[in-house]
Amino acid sequence: MSKAAQQPTPKPETATVLSKAVARAAERLDISRSLLAKVLGVSPATITRLYGGEYQLDQNRKEWEFALLFVRAFRSLDSIVGDETTARQWLNSENRGLNGRPIELIRNTEGLVRVVQYLDASRGLV
Repeated sequence: MSKAAQQPTPKPETATVLSKAVARAAERLDISRSLLAKVLGVSPATITRLYGGEYQLDQNRKEWEFALLFVRAFRSLDSIVGDETTARQWLNSENRGLNGRPIELIRNTEGLVRVVQYLDASRGLV
C-alpha cells in the first residue's frame, strides 16, 4: 500500500463548506447575488468573490451566523417541499403565518430568524 493510500483524505475547512453551501442554496432558490449580499450583510463585491472562490465566510463575523441561518432555511424548505420550483414559489408567495413574503422577510435579521423558525416548526409537523 502506498503512502498516499494510507493518508486519510483531508477534511475540507468549515469555512469552505459553508461558503459553498450558501452559494449553492442561493442558486437553487434563485436568490440573486444582490439579495444574498443583503441577507449575509456583506457587499455585493464580497458575494462576487464568494462565488468565484476567492472569499470564504469568516467564522468571527456576523456573516457566519447569517449564512448558517440561510442554509438552515434552505434545508428545512427543501425537506418540506422536496423540489426547487415549489421552494421558489413558496419564497415568493404571500404567507399568512409570516405576515409577508419570505423572500422579502429574509432581507433583514429579524425576518430571516422568523422564516427559519417558521420552517423549523413546519418541518416538525411533517
